[in-house]
Amino acid sequence: MGSKFDFILDELRQLKDSGLYNQIRTIESSQGAWLVVDGRRVLNLCSNNYLGLANQPELKEAAKQALEQFGVGSGAVRSIAGTMSLHLELEKALAGFKHTEAAISYQSGVCANLGTIPALVGKEDAIFSDELNHASIIDGSRLTGAKRFIYPHRDAKGLREVLEKEGKSVRRRLIVTDGVFSMDGDLAPLPELVEVAEEYDAILMVDDAHGEGVLGDHGRGIADYFGLRGRIDIEMGTMSKAFGVVGGYIAGANELIEYLRQRARPFIFSSAVTPPDVAACIAAVRLLESSDELVKQLWENAGYFKEGMKSLGFDIGHSETPITPVMLGEAKLARQFSRRLFEEKIFAQAIGYPTVPMGKARLRVMISATHTHEDLDFALNVFQRVGKELKVL
Repeated sequence: MGSKFDFILDELRQLKDSGLYNQIRTIESSQGAWLVVDGRRVLNLCSNNYLGLANQPELKEAAKQALEQFGVGSGAVRSIAGTMSLHLELEKALAGFKHTEAAISYQSGVCANLGTIPALVGKEDAIFSDELNHASIIDGSRLTGAKRFIYPHRDAKGLREVLEKEGKSVRRRLIVTDGVFSMDGDLAPLPELVEVAEEYDAILMVDDAHGEGVLGDHGRGIADYFGLRGRIDIEMGTMSKAFGVVGGYIAGANELIEYLRQRARPFIFSSAVTPPDVAACIAAVRLLESSDELVKQLWENAGYFKEGMKSLGFDIGHSETPITPVMLGEAKLARQFSRRLFEEKIFAQAIGYPTVPMGKARLRVMISATHTHEDLDFALNVFQRVGKELKVL
């Protein structure tokens, strides 16, 4: 008699045979330009720690002070006994940073999407979603029971056509898009999407997880970058990428935030983010408000690395941000390339299906403000050597 989980063993074998099995490596040091991974010191080219804040002294000191004052945990969900003065301070700081009326914080960016989308639309409504939106947007939309329509990637004209055909017979229309698409590094055409949303009286929600701390004045995000303050109905951000800590948030109008405090399920049913984390998030927001030096360094490093990769002959897609996809096509080749880089002291993980479409496997290189030109030159030399070895160049 076979095991009840024989089907899992079959699935795992298929993943390994197809090159889609993900080897999850273990970090043994703090985040930074260089890491200790599986006992090996390697150059970090795949974390979301854009500005290097995950190990920044001011954030660590803020966390230590909060630990002493408030302890290690919140003790409850936000709606019962878990809302501390620190949570409210963070939300006020985020609203100020984003130039919105209010903000609400969540345990993660995923929770922000899973909590917000189902709270706003239901069976009588419709969601219009970019075809390459993040999985948390897709999952949040599935929870609603609303009609779901996918428009072509970054295609405002295609969105207008879908809205014209499908949007008139529903109660509410929600347009939702990534601001920065995390696998390709391209931007949503936000000015055009705003026009469409206003034309069809639709709610516009932007997931700016990879835009916060990267785009706009002092890293205020994609709405600021395009000069669209006040015209985006819902801005979602995460504290786990450029801000270097953990958590997510929604920024917007007072009535929106008040309603989410009453109806967003992760806010109501999951314990609040711990005091040290919240204090570190506050410190990160204050640091960005006071200086844009790290944001400028991030972009300088990204431009330097991208130019080097293009001159070597690599296909790095059409990224408009520091995200640098190294397009390789087949998953097995991407995994092999990643393994060889690791052997040469470069940590850059392969990305394959279902994170990206079949045949679009890649390495996603994430540049940081903490990298030096010496680091990046080292990376370029290794990429060139491995690229020639594997006949990519």
